[in-house]
Amino acid sequence: MDKDLIVQTIVNLFNGADKHDWEIVKNSFCENVLLDYSSLSGQPASTLSSTDIITSWKSFLPKFMFTLHMLSNFEVGIQGNKATAFCKGQAVHHLPNAEGGDLWTVFGTYDFALDNHGGNWHVSSMKLNLLYQDGNKQLPVLAMAN
Repeated sequence: MDKDLIVQTIVNLFNGADKHDWEIVKNSFCENVLLDYSSLSGQPASTLSSTDIITSWKSFLPKFMFTLHMLSNFEVGIQGNKATAFCKGQAVHHLPNAEGGDLWTVFGTYDFALDNHGGNWHVSSMKLNLLYQDGNKQLPVLAMAN
């Protein structure tokens, strides 16, 4: 049962981001989250408030026509009120008529840590392990310029 709730929390996080439903995203996060996208961005991991993460995502993701995060192959471990999860992921970003191509796709795996508060699981740590990028790697810059 808890394993299903943990997977659902992670799925809600990405579905909320794709739908720009920031309340769902906020409900998926702990108040503070160790966020590590260093394998993609080169920026070191840092602990951020969920509000700061959502503010950043709000200024980036809606600039695309759509984003589509697809997750699979979940592995979950639970020890009391703490959990870890692993999954494979693919994120498609679409920006019509972009010079150099209108798709940018990121392939990787994710490592999560989650805490249980009052029977609800929340992401306390999220790490992207980049495997490969395909398409127009300049699309994030072009999206932010729009």
